[in-house]
Amino acid sequence: MNELVQRLSQGNHPVEASLRPERTATALKESIDRGYVHIKFTSTQGGTDLGMQLDRDASNLTNANFEQQTGSAHLVGNLTLNYVKVKCIADIDLNTLAGTGHLEPVEV
Repeated sequence: MNELVQRLSQGNHPVEASLRPERTATALKESIDRGYVHIKFTSTQGGTDLGMQLDRDASNLTNANFEQQTGSAHLVGNLTLNYVKVKCIADIDLNTLAGTGHLEPVEV
């Protein structure tokens, strides 16, 4: 398995919602509505910015209030990192747009 994938698959790591042009809870909600979210693992050298296709059934937004920027969003999505299919799981605090996350290799 790829070394980066292996490292991000062990334990939780600091992440943040990677949003452009502005980093707001509203921008995160718009990304979620489009079904594609960028998550940045900040503890890697230079950071690892991953775009993932959101799995709406596995994600949980019941604790998220995007208008008031309170609560948290549990985001789950699939992507390929260094030729390895993985599931990205991240919990993002809407006040700071940061949180923790990890990868899970997907059996093909």
